[in-house]
Amino acid sequence: MGKKKIPKTEDAEPEAVPSQEAVIEETVTPAPAEEKMAPAEGLTTDAELQAALKEAQEEEAVKAVGADMLVFNRWPLNTVVVKDKGLVRYINLRGVTVPHFAGLTASKRFWKHKMSIVERLANRMMTPGTIRGRIKGRRTSYRAGKKQQALGIIRRAFELVNLKTGENPVQVLVTAIECASPREDTTRISMGGISYQSSVDVAPSRRVDMAIHLIALGASKRSYNNPLTIEECLADEIIAAAKNDQASFAVSRKDEKERIAFSAR
Repeated sequence: MGKKKIPKTEDAEPEAVPSQEAVIEETVTPAPAEEKMAPAEGLTTDAELQAALKEAQEEEAVKAVGADMLVFNRWPLNTVVVKDKGLVRYINLRGVTVPHFAGLTASKRFWKHKMSIVERLANRMMTPGTIRGRIKGRRTSYRAGKKQQALGIIRRAFELVNLKTGENPVQVLVTAIECASPREDTTRISMGGISYQSSVDVAPSRRVDMAIHLIALGASKRSYNNPLTIEECLADEIIAAAKNDQASFAVSRKDEKERIAFSAR
């Protein structure tokens, strides 16, 4: 048997492979220039977006102007660091010499975060009812409405904190607020004539409010019927809270709230 001849076929020309630049040009098309940028999340109109940008620029300008100011002419604020990322927006560290804004931030709701954290502590120290019980207004404090007296107490307490720790007292105060702010709390829910406690997360703004309240209340409780002055008690409370020590009234109350909330989940 003879061998079969296999017909020769012409080799097909290889298909041209498009270059990488051509593929990029075909797949990636630039956005039209006339298309507007979508507004940020939570902002529905361009006017709200512009207002938010303007407010952010004003806050940055205020921080830049007071960057070199020293609180009570002694301690800088531009070196203070807030480690808790959830509280960065609500702990105001704008540079001020005398933390007294005369109610400038009281014109609108939720403007407390624009007030210096030192002044917020002073306002809480002069609130009535911080000696023997909760702040209910029933027992009047001897510091009620006396802003200069409250600022003097905080200034002398900061000097004691600086002597005992060797650190910036504003940094110690910020650390104490971070350690004394509860992350979880309970609320009462009524359904069908039955009431029960349920655990809820605490908003960052309320966390700062509760921490300042507990620190001021703990200092007042320490000084009541005690030979120690209110300045010494406030300094001890801030230092203990910054160390997350159970000797601090604020830290112990925070742990108690979180323990009750954990059992109510």
